[in-house]
Amino acid sequence: MRVVYPVIFTETKDKKDTVLAYVPDLDRSTEGYGIADAIVMAKDLIGNMIFDVPDPELPKPTKANGINPGKSPFHGDGESFVSLVDVDLDAFRTREKSKSVRRNITLPQWLDDMAADAKLNVSAITQAALKKELGIA
Repeated sequence: MRVVYPVIFTETKDKKDTVLAYVPDLDRSTEGYGIADAIVMAKDLIGNMIFDVPDPELPKPTKANGINPGKSPFHGDGESFVSLVDVDLDAFRTREKSKSVRRNITLPQWLDDMAADAKLNVSAITQAALKKELGIA
């Protein structure tokens, strides 16, 4: 499912080319360095804010022409304009769920010593063993 929300971008014209991004429908903001980075950051913000929200309960986006750039909390910090930002929620959710997580496993000291001496990657071996056990190719 793809969602599209209007975002108010404010170009600050500072030395870092900071662009502030405010998502009125979520009442949240972020920033980036340059417009391309600000768009990426806005997509990430939107995806993270609605990551766990069931699709039928997603906040309804306001039409872009119904957004007043002057209502941004950053109004006055630079030149503001409204643009639409889309997020592919299915891809975002898949990407976020595929991030590595830290697990603590217990090994006998002698086995850990042997693995270290052999320069084995215990994490990779554990992943391979779990995949095999679960029947994942």
